[in-house]
Amino acid sequence: MKNTIMNKVLSSVALHLLLLAPICAQTLTVDAGKSNIRWEAGKVIGDPHYGSLQLAEGEITLQDNKITSGDFAIDMTTIANEDLGGEYGDKLVGHLNSDDFFSVAKFPQARLVLLSSTSFKKGKATVQAELTIKGHSESIEFVVEKKGNAFDATLNVDRSKFDVRYGSPSFFNDLGDGAIKDIFALAVHLEVR
Repeated sequence: MKNTIMNKVLSSVALHLLLLAPICAQTLTVDAGKSNIRWEAGKVIGDPHYGSLQLAEGEITLQDNKITSGDFAIDMTTIANEDLGGEYGDKLVGHLNSDDFFSVAKFPQARLVLLSSTSFKKGKATVQAELTIKGHSESIEFVVEKKGNAFDATLNVDRSKFDVRYGSPSFFNDLGDGAIKDIFALAVHLEVR
């Protein structure tokens, strides 16, 4: 008799836990050491430049098969170039750090705040977010792919919206071969724990 009552109680508790499970949010911390950000940008004519950035910290919250929130700090002081060597690579990184581009001394971090997403279908979801660069915040939308404990996304960022004007055809006429594309890409790979 006791076993029957105990089994019913345990079954009832298990059923309640299963019913409540979708309601409970799961907040995951990003492993900055295993995560990475790749950037690619370039002139309107010619091959692009590319390199990396590091994530300072971040977390992501999942609930009901959706991303409900997330907050990521990008360490802009870690901008690195990988397609040029030596002096040319150093000059490019110095220029990207300057006020012509990202004003890294004044704005050492960029921030990406996830606001909501669609439900994951076949491992993919569309995310609504806010990106802050140089103190300017803009809405951005992108697709996230989830594989186990990893999330991957490519963000196409319009630098002209963040007051990154150097060589921009949105601000200057007659740039010719010196025109630099307004759109640059950030390929983000996050691993969580």
